[in-house]
Amino acid sequence: MNKKIFRTLVIIPAYNEEGSIGSVIESLRHSGVEFLVVNDGSKDGTLALLKELNVNFLDLPVNIGLHGAVQAGLIYASVKKYDCAIQFDGDGQHRPEYLPVLMRAIEGNECDVAIGSRFVNTKRPASMRMLGSRLISSAIYLLTKKFVSDPTSGMRAYSQSVIDLMAANPNYGPEPDTIAYLIRTGREIKEFHVDMSERTAGVSYLGFTSSIKYMIRMMVSILLIQPFR
Repeated sequence: MNKKIFRTLVIIPAYNEEGSIGSVIESLRHSGVEFLVVNDGSKDGTLALLKELNVNFLDLPVNIGLHGAVQAGLIYASVKKYDCAIQFDGDGQHRPEYLPVLMRAIEGNECDVAIGSRFVNTKRPASMRMLGSRLISSAIYLLTKKFVSDPTSGMRAYSQSVIDLMAANPNYGPEPDTIAYLIRTGREIKEFHVDMSERTAGVSYLGFTSSIKYMIRMMVSILLIQPFR
């Protein structure tokens, strides 16, 4: 009997990433993985570049944010019955050489969600952004008694059951509060150390003000809403 082929889809949300998405696509092509770019209503030349490069992509007519862009990719992965989906930034910060580590963890049933973490072997630097990360880690620990060192990492691999769950429910976004929910409901979450590069072009989904609002929203969700989900 032939062994079932384990299929992985890399999902790349992209908003105004014309300066970096080309090199990201090139690096993924060299890695040999299947990938899907979700153009999140970009106003620059991202869409034209995706067409020029002849890649598999979804084109969202308006900007709906990271949550919606990733979920669009997860719906695609669910419909197409992928065994694993990996969220991967379009700004060049995530490195393809770490994809096999996350894929193997899902394929080997080590966990339901594999997080590419910057802080498994490295201490978090002292900054306002990292303070927010520490607070979210503490909130997850208070709720679940499990410590997640890099809860805001956008490099996450999901098993097929988690893909289907997140694709079917708009409340389960690619966020730390969903990680907390998954831990509470018995899903296994593991972190694997990765190094990340600095953004060289484009605009982050989260600016300074939106980062503060994001941290507050995550804290409220984890500590006040998740216990009742």
